[in-house]
Amino acid sequence: MRGLYESRDAAAVAAEKIKVFAQPQRLMILSCLLQGERNVGEIDAITGIGQPALSQQLGELRRADLVQTRKEAKQVWYALADEGVATCVRNIEAIFAGVGAPELPTPKMIATSSLDRQGVAGFAQIL
Repeated sequence: MRGLYESRDAAAVAAEKIKVFAQPQRLMILSCLLQGERNVGEIDAITGIGQPALSQQLGELRRADLVQTRKEAKQVWYALADEGVATCVRNIEAIFAGVGAPELPTPKMIATSSLDRQGVAGFAQIL
């Protein structure tokens, strides 16, 4: 596998694809589809995006080849296009799903706060 630094064209393609992910409603739809195939009504109920915005965003995801569709009678079912898309969405969730959550103390934070209150002896107790 080549690095994007080796090809301006490859970097441009990747940047264009990333732009599709970088829209809140599309990201919500993709995250919803991580759980499996859904129809428009289910996606709407889960995400609360509502029509016509949902249809518009699903169209964008289809054009970008991030979702695939299957028609059954009058229902259209949506699924993630491939495992690469799923991996991207999982990684975005892993990085950003905790946005706004309280910050958990890190060992450095604990050590620093202990030093402030108890001196070196308090720091040694934590270790």
